[in-house]
Amino acid sequence: MPQYPLNRRSALFAGVASLALPHAWAQSTYPSRPIQLIHGFGAGGNADVVARLVGQKMQDSLKQAIVVDIKSGAGGSIATNYVAKAAPDGYNLVMLTGAHTVSGALKKSLPYDSVKDFAFISTVSSFPFVVAVRAEHPAQTLAELLAMAKKEPGRITFTSVGVGSTQHMVGELLGSTANAALLHVPYRGGGAPVQAVIAGDVDVLTDTLTVATPHIKSGRLRALAVTSMVAWPSLPDVPPASATLPGFEVRSWLGIAAPAATPAPIVQKLTEEVHRALQDAGLQKALASTGSAASPSTPDEFRTMVQNEITRWRAVITKVGIPLQA
Repeated sequence: MPQYPLNRRSALFAGVASLALPHAWAQSTYPSRPIQLIHGFGAGGNADVVARLVGQKMQDSLKQAIVVDIKSGAGGSIATNYVAKAAPDGYNLVMLTGAHTVSGALKKSLPYDSVKDFAFISTVSSFPFVVAVRAEHPAQTLAELLAMAKKEPGRITFTSVGVGSTQHMVGELLGSTANAALLHVPYRGGGAPVQAVIAGDVDVLTDTLTVATPHIKSGRLRALAVTSMVAWPSLPDVPPASATLPGFEVRSWLGIAAPAATPAPIVQKLTEEVHRALQDAGLQKALASTGSAASPSTPDEFRTMVQNEITRWRAVITKVGIPLQA
């Protein structure tokens, strides 16, 4: 190592220290300006509602505005890619959904790595799906529906908001677990899948409680099962699918992530803030009204869950022969 005179060495060390100070200062004073919380879905949808609920509670504690920004399209991947490529300074966060893992399993390629390109902060909420039929459908239970599908493979149809959607994967997993061939009939989203089932054009709806519950309560749909392991609080009389298919469980989720190189102290602070927000009774009640439950996690738990779900959905895609999407 070169030996410099004392005064020169002192100047060098001072220079290094001065370079390190802005980074340390930035972490210790974070956040010093508004934070963007970005998602890739429609205004008023589940991701949007939950992002605004959680963002409001977090900004009360952080003393900085959290601005919810929508960058919709491509099943959420436009927003996800934006944050993956953003500066890793804690000021651009993404509200990921279960679609993140479906895309990671189903897409031939993505402009980001679904695991490596993110610093996972915490999951926020989780929720099951509902398996429902129109009120006049002959199947009174999930067991009866699956028996009909086994008797005439391909006769029983199910709908979703599109090929590769989480709802699509839930229907495929239901059929493959039961060894019953269900025929997928996708729609473009919105209210079309529900209306198709109510009209009798499609047999089965696999969708969120947010979408299905009003029609269940009105009597136009009959819920056969929820995909949580046990009955869900907002539909206590609907049995879990696991009562018919032991071990069957699908719960989708929402969670917050940042770009991969975000400093650990910032990730830790954000994790603590998400957890603090989710302890609030008012926020828990608001999430319950959407059919969700507050579900905080550690960053490592979140990362592992994403990895495991990508593996799970890839297995379903391979088993039922769904072509990979461009």
